[in-house]
Amino acid sequence: MMLARHYNQGAIRIRDIAYEETLPEKFLELILLELKNARMVESVRGAKGGYQLRRDPSDIHLSEIIRLIDGPLAPFGDADQLRTLIDRDAEHRALYQVFLAVRDAAAKILEHTTLADIMNRSGAEAQRAGKRRKKKGESSSVLPMVVHGNPSRVKDE
Repeated sequence: MMLARHYNQGAIRIRDIAYEETLPEKFLELILLELKNARMVESVRGAKGGYQLRRDPSDIHLSEIIRLIDGPLAPFGDADQLRTLIDRDAEHRALYQVFLAVRDAAAKILEHTTLADIMNRSGAEAQRAGKRRKKKGESSSVLPMVVHGNPSRVKDE
């Protein structure tokens, strides 16, 4: 998100992105390399080097990023797999149809949501929160972003 917030403002060092997004640098390097290979970001060498978006945030859909980094959009597998299961497994057909409906709904949302949409929503929420005074001891309603495969994520066991 930091690259989207700083679009057209020059490259940002990995260290700065990792710090602001609270991600391990090595993990972030892997993600940025995948995004670079997919031509979503570009690297800039030199003293003012780092990474920057190649395309406008309004042209980058969440579905592109998720498919690139995590694969299928939903935890139920891809649509073709589910359709095959629906055709072949009569006993569990209704369950697979629900999974397909969930997958299709998630895909529709992610395919129609851009980085710019997320930034605009975050900006509007920040404005609303600034107008509302926080009561003493009130916790924040912002949830941390969990990235699949984040090595710093603690596992519940």
